[in-house]
Amino acid sequence: MINIQNLAKLLFSLLLLPSFSHAAELDRAYIENFAKNYLTQQIATPDDGEVEISVSTLDPRIVIKPCQSPLVANIPEKRNSRNVNVKISCSDSTPWHIYINAKVKTMLPVLVATTRINKGSILDDSNIKVILKDQSTLRGETIANTAGMIGAKTKRNINKGAAITKRNICLVCKGENVTIIAKSNSFTLKTAGIALSSGSSGDQVSVKNVSSGRTVSAQVMAINKVVVTL
Repeated sequence: MINIQNLAKLLFSLLLLPSFSHAAELDRAYIENFAKNYLTQQIATPDDGEVEISVSTLDPRIVIKPCQSPLVANIPEKRNSRNVNVKISCSDSTPWHIYINAKVKTMLPVLVATTRINKGSILDDSNIKVILKDQSTLRGETIANTAGMIGAKTKRNINKGAAITKRNICLVCKGENVTIIAKSNSFTLKTAGIALSSGSSGDQVSVKNVSSGRTVSAQVMAINKVVVTL
């Protein structure tokens, strides 16, 4: 059992220990992490992508005052670019606030060329792959995966590292043989055709029915396949 004298010494020593309050933690690193954590909670991560947040270092000349109230963060201006100003506020009896800048990158999966691909080449596992790229650098309708792209043909030269888009490839290419699939609620017919124009998935193209000689408008559904809804 601890005697009265030893207990008194223990309590006295505890009183001499430094007091760590919420205010004592408010250094520059704390503020920077607070802003980053706030942005992480506010910005949704895209499917199969990721968000990269980098917070600027606060000017060392800035004096961060104590704050007994919980800090509050918000974005006072609408975020319309990768640059964001986060406002950190303290609502004590003598309130204060600090602005801290952050850069936000939304990274999306994009199909790119792993080597220079010449016009008229066929896409395969040796010349394309999916990587994450900064959304702000993307132009045109990019493609997020390789599904249905193996066997597509390029309509122009594509540099190494450049994104593969619907505009620079064709799943159905002018002058090539295609399968025409005619569909209705009650039946499906297949016949041979020749593409009279080029297109990517979902595009409308003109095709000539080899058997009848008729020209019809059809929708591109896959490599060298089009569908006509009756």
